[in-house]
This record gives sequence, C-alpha cells and structure tokens, in this order.
Amino acid sequence: MVPRVREAVARVRVTLTALAASGLTACALLRAPSGALPERLSDEAFWQLMSDLSEPAGVFAHSDNLVSNESFLAHAVRQLRARGGVYIGVGPEQNFSYIARLEPAMAFVIDIRLENRNLHLLYKALFEASADRTEFVSRLFSRDLGRTVGSGAAADDLFDALARTPASPALRVATGQLVRDRLTGTHRWPLAAADLVWIDYALDAFQSDGPDIHYSRASPDSRPGPSYRRLMTARDAAGLPRSFLSTDHAFALVKALQTRNLVVPVVGDFGRPGAIRRVGEYVRQRASRVSAFYGSNVEVYLTNPQRAAFCTSLDSLPADSWAWFVGGRGAQLLDAKLRRCPRVAQTIEWRPGS
Repeated sequence: MVPRVREAVARVRVTLTALAASGLTACALLRAPSGALPERLSDEAFWQLMSDLSEPAGVFAHSDNLVSNESFLAHAVRQLRARGGVYIGVGPEQNFSYIARLEPAMAFVIDIRLENRNLHLLYKALFEASADRTEFVSRLFSRDLGRTVGSGAAADDLFDALARTPASPALRVATGQLVRDRLTGTHRWPLAAADLVWIDYALDAFQSDGPDIHYSRASPDSRPGPSYRRLMTARDAAGLPRSFLSTDHAFALVKALQTRNLVVPVVGDFGRPGAIRRVGEYVRQRASRVSAFYGSNVEVYLTNPQRAAFCTSLDSLPADSWAWFVGGRGAQLLDAKLRRCPRVAQTIEWRPGS
C-alpha cells in the first residue's frame, strides 16, 4: 500500500474512534490548521508577498481567459466541504466559488499570465468597494441595477436583471476611476501603466459583452465557452446553486478575505519548480496546511517533463491526507492525484491495486 494512503487509512480509523467517543462532527475534525497564518496582510506586505512568490510571466495564446470555461463547476463545488487551511488555485473567477465553499484562512491564485494577476487585482478592488452582490455585478458589467434586486435574491434573478439592463458608459468610467484610485491610491501599489491599461481592457470587455461574456471571446473561430451568466447560475445534481454569486453568504466570505488582503494572486508556471513550491514553503513556515489545490485543466497544456515537474511541486506541498485536488473533471483527494503522477509514481512504493 502507498505510504501516504496507508497513513490516510490510519487517520480514518483514529477519526472514527474520536467521533464515537466525543460526538464531534467530522467537518470540525477535518479542518486544516491555520497555524501562524496572518489574520490580515498590510498593503505593503501583500505587494511584497505577491512579488516574492511570483516568477517571470508567460503567455497563454488560446484565449484572453477573462472567464473560466468549466461548466462542471457547480458539481465540483458540491463535492467539497469547509476545510480552513490554505487554498491554491489557477485562473479567473471560478476560484471565488471554491474559496466560498472551502472557507480557507488564506488563498493563493497562481497563473502564468501577468494579465490574470491584474484581473484578480481588479476583482479585489470591486469586492472591497461593493457592499453586496448587486453593487458588485453592477460595477463589473457597467450596468446600474440600483435597488432592483434586493438582498437574498437568487443568482437567476440577479442575472435576469443584468440581462434587461443596458450598459452604462458613465458607470464604466466611474468604475474604472474607482479601481485605479483604490489600487494605486488607497493601497498605493506600484502598478505599471501597462497593468492599468489591461485592467481597462478587462472592464471594457465586461461592459461590451455583458453577462454573456465567455472564455473564447478573443478567438472568433473558437467554439464559445459557457457564459459568465451560465457559470454563475448553474446548479448541481441536487438542484442547488454553487457559485460565489449564488448567495449573500458566499459573496461575503470572499469579500472578507479580499478586504484583509488574504487572496494573493501570483504569477507562476505550473511546469516549472518555482511559484507553487514557494507558496508551499510559505505555508509550511507558518505551520499550516494546504486544504485544496485547484489545477483546472492546465496539465493539458504541459509537456511530459513539465507535467512531471508539476507533480513534484504538488508532492512538495504541506498537505495532509484529506487535502483536495480539483482538476478539469471534478474533485479527488490529492493523494489519489499523486498516485497517478509520473514523477511521484517513480518515487513512492507502488504496485497495481495498492
């Protein structure tokens, strides 16, 4: 039996014994420790951490990737439970839905593109400045919903209202200024002129395409991915909505982390032994654990050597046997993912059926 799997079996037995003796819930026992993770990062510490963990940016030529394209999101989120600890992910807005479900003490989003870092800074400014979901989507899509959608509204109602509301150039200008003032004024982060130009490009795209914006919008010949509206209103097998915009509570969980500078975007290549391992070392030094890693379908774009490097990076993370790995088809335990990794399969005890 693989050592880490053997350890997992032993922990299950210990956990079941503890549950029987104390009556505690499984969810309470399975939360990853927060250790010495910060309760809040100062603006200076946030920028420094983001810079220290990042590596030189690369490119992704398939799409501008302003929006995810994973229609299975609601089903994957349903598989997860609140775990605390540290969340690591990749890509744009889908991370917020996983964060809302997992309730980590801190989150990192690693992506090869500098544009993704800038998109997350844009989102950060909108989370901080918006009191609720209605304000948030009004600013994101430059469509002034006013008070037409009340607190507690379903995501379907929220996006129906967006679809009926015309774009507002005045709100687009006001939102752009708000974002710039917050990022370079309030936080005083030294963003380059090119970073601000790209943030304006993203806001223009959300304004022009509205809630129908989708993954492949920059590639006219590509088959359109699911729209932002569809992703945010999708329901799981039980008929429940699962996106970060589905409830006030889910939105508030992400907003709280963003306000405390605890969602840190990092520029990093999954195929190189850089950013992922640096994030892991940061977590390890603070006596915490990675509770979930969302890798999307990034491995599709990696060569065999790059995939081996990615697997080695995953194996280096301070994660316990209950940590999740969420890929392009759903969620599984990280241990199960590692068993199928080329680099890990060469270094751990392995035999068919173990």
